[in-house]
Amino acid sequence: MTALLDVRGLAKSFGGLRAVDGLSFDVAEGEILGIIGPNGAGKTSAINLISGVIRPSEGRVRFRGAEVTGESPHALVARGLVRTFQATTVYRSRTVRENVVRGTYLCRYPGFFHGFLGTGAARRMAAESDRRVEEVLGMLGLTRVADAIASSLPYGLQKTLGMAIALGVEPRLMMLDEPAAGLSQEEANQIRDTIARVRARGISIVVIDHNMRFISDLCDRLVVMHVGKALAEGTPQQVLSDPAVIEAYLGKRHAPPPH
Repeated sequence: MTALLDVRGLAKSFGGLRAVDGLSFDVAEGEILGIIGPNGAGKTSAINLISGVIRPSEGRVRFRGAEVTGESPHALVARGLVRTFQATTVYRSRTVRENVVRGTYLCRYPGFFHGFLGTGAARRMAAESDRRVEEVLGMLGLTRVADAIASSLPYGLQKTLGMAIALGVEPRLMMLDEPAAGLSQEEANQIRDTIARVRARGISIVVIDHNMRFISDLCDRLVVMHVGKALAEGTPQQVLSDPAVIEAYLGKRHAPPPH
C-alpha cells in the first residue's frame, strides 16, 4: 500500500549544523505517528521541511503519491497537508467561530470580484464554509464557546482552536507541533481525546511532543530522532524500552545492559 506521506533522506544544514540528517519515515492512511527526541534532536526542523516552511538541502517528500519537496506551505495546504505550531496561532481579538471561518477560506477564497458582487459562486462558498465551521466546532467540542473572543479562552482551548483552524481546510494529514506543551495533565488528556476524534474522521496525524504519557497513550507508532537522525522506530512500548532511546534521553548510565 502506498504511504500517505513518504519522507526519504531528508536533510537540512544551517551553516555547519546538520539539523536534520538523512531522515526517512512514512505515515499510513489513518495513522497517528509520533516524533519524539531530546531537545535539539531536529524534530521541529523536520516538520518545517515537510510543511514547506524551509526548503531541504537533500532528500524528498511525497504526499498522496505526488512529489511535493520544497513546495510552499500554501500549496501543501491546498493538497491537504496542514500543520500547527508550538505557540498558539489564533486571531486573539476574534471569536472562536470567526477564527474557524478564516481557516475554511485558506484555500477557497472566491476572489475579490465574486466576494464584492456576492455572486452565486461566493454564496455557495459561504454556505459551504458555514457548514464546515459548524462541523469542526462540533467535532472539537467548541460549539459552546463559538461566540467567545479567542483571547478569553483557557490556554488548552486556544490550542484546540488552533487545530480547528487547521481542520477548516479539510486536510488529509495534520502535523501538530507540541500540542500538549504548557498544559496540565488534565488538559493534555483532553487534547489527546480531541486528536483521537480527529483521527476517527479519517485524518492522519503526525505529532511532536515531550509529554511521554501523552505520546504513548495517543500514537500507533513512534519515530525517535537524535542529532538529526532517526534513532529508533516502532510501537510506543518497543521504542520507550529501547536501550538506545533511554540512553539518548537520560544518558548512558541509565541504559539497561545489553543481553
